Amino acid sequence: MAFVRRKGNSFYLVHNVRRGGKVRQLHLARLGERARITDAVVKEVSKKHPFVELNWQALREQMNNQVDLADGTSPAIQRLVSNLRALNLELADLLPPLLRISETPTVARELLVQLRLLQSTLQVKLNQFDRKRGRFSNATLRMHGR
Repeated sequence: MAFVRRKGNSFYLVHNVRRGGKVRQLHLARLGERARITDAVVKEVSKKHPFVELNWQALREQMNNQVDLADGTSPAIQRLVSNLRALNLELADLLPPLLRISETPTVARELLVQLRLLQSTLQVKLNQFDRKRGRFSNATLRMHGR
């Protein structure tokens, strides 16, 4: 059975195997500071360990349910809020004239593509929170000033 294990500041996908009467942990993949099982992780693990059968759907669901947004003291939430604040400051300092004087149009185009992707992602997430009932509905109402 595979599971995600935290060691220090990183998460690892591990699988228990029995060798010589002892249980050993087989490290399948390093997931980084945020335990995310991406398509790239699935491909890498499937290639490196073809005989290990994993329930990827269950592992992804386990990771999705791991972050509790209501726990403001959670290191994951504090890191997310800190990253969002830093991103807001970086974006506030970005001015359109700077894009025009960029040495390569490719850089400017890529930046615009990423900003549009971020906008779409934010809109999807905001819509999810708006539709959500329960513990987040009051926060959403306060944010919209209703």
